[in-house]
Amino acid sequence: MTRSEVCSAAAAALRHAGVAAVVGMSMVGPALAQEASAPVVDKGDVAWMLVSTLLVTMMAVPGLALFYGGLVRAKNMLSVLMQVLVVFSLIVVLWMIYGYSLAFGGAGAVIGGLDKLFLSGVGPDSLAATFSEGVAIPEHVFVAFQATFAGITCALIVGSLAERVKFSAVLLFSALWFTLCYLPIAHMVWGEGGYLLDKGALDFAGGTVVHINAGVAGLVGAWLLGKRLGYGREAMPPHNLPLTLVGVALLWVGWFGFNAGSNLEATSGAALAFINTLVATAAAVLSWSAAEAIVRGRASVLGAASGAVAGLVAITPACGSVGVMGALLIGAIAGAVCLWGVTGLKRLLGADDSLDVFGVHGVGGIVGALLTGVFTAPGLGGTGGEDFSIVGQVLLQAEGVGITLVWSGLVAFAVFKAVDFVVGLRVDEEGEREGLDISTHGEKAYEI
Repeated sequence: MTRSEVCSAAAAALRHAGVAAVVGMSMVGPALAQEASAPVVDKGDVAWMLVSTLLVTMMAVPGLALFYGGLVRAKNMLSVLMQVLVVFSLIVVLWMIYGYSLAFGGAGAVIGGLDKLFLSGVGPDSLAATFSEGVAIPEHVFVAFQATFAGITCALIVGSLAERVKFSAVLLFSALWFTLCYLPIAHMVWGEGGYLLDKGALDFAGGTVVHINAGVAGLVGAWLLGKRLGYGREAMPPHNLPLTLVGVALLWVGWFGFNAGSNLEATSGAALAFINTLVATAAAVLSWSAAEAIVRGRASVLGAASGAVAGLVAITPACGSVGVMGALLIGAIAGAVCLWGVTGLKRLLGADDSLDVFGVHGVGGIVGALLTGVFTAPGLGGTGGEDFSIVGQVLLQAEGVGITLVWSGLVAFAVFKAVDFVVGLRVDEEGEREGLDISTHGEKAYEI
């Protein structure tokens, strides 16, 4: 089967979902082995996936942590680092207990099953299929790789709630939202029998599952938490832009594992996702900076860093199915649109989304998901089949975006309300003025 034929059948999503077909090699008897050759495990694929998993882990800690930490005020630096680290750790543990099973362990339209609860049946000899027929990787590698996706998705939400949310509320929300929102969306998009997968929606590495999902949840949380004390009246500039830039650099490097690793093999598919991740990000940095210079009279370091993230987000769903020039255009469009997302749209929405999670991840994810349906067309350099329909695919992409917006929004609202009832969402006024580093953790990031 050619790449074009596969892409026309939603191969971008299948590269994730196909791994749900697990073969326990220890259960293959001699008779069966004679009838069908065993899947081949290539050491290069295994090495690439281990490196990719490491790179995605680096995206969260330290990448995302430093990016967020530099953006908040000095008195809240440690609180953001702590929230990212502990949320990521919590979700990795929950993924191993039941998350993997519900996302990839069954064939339901909305959610998987419990047959892999506590990683039942997953061992050193169990394999997960890859994109290529007859090729596999150790299932442990796939479990770990997907755990990092779940962990960073929940950690992204921290940015919308920064500087006034209770630590206990962040943890309780993350556990509930992961269970009720992340897992169903991940299964629908990537899991065997998933509703959006079966319809042919394309999401190579998580435009809907990760970025729109987290962006909407963050926006809802920002609305329900209310604005920070002094918001709109006091200046709240980032306290350490060099740290933010270091965080962006780590995110960009780690994102090669995020996107190219989603190919599950060290093949030309990974190379396509890799180069698209490079060019889209560079284009978004330039477009955001140019637009900012036109609108505000100068290009800022914060803007260039935000543009990089916007490009990374937008290319995520498209990286495996669009051509290089398509990736360049997606990045350029996303940079300019996300600048509007953190300025004009943010004012319209009226939420204090502290670190602009929705404006960058939500808006960038929507832009990328929709443009995937355009630039996957073979006539525009994409890998779609001869019968690829831009209109039809964009409509499918829009359905995926709509489902994610509604599902994440409703679940986030219900979960935030429940958390507020149980432990309360917001720190008291005195603690917020003092800063969460001292009031919540009893520590300071800097000793003066």
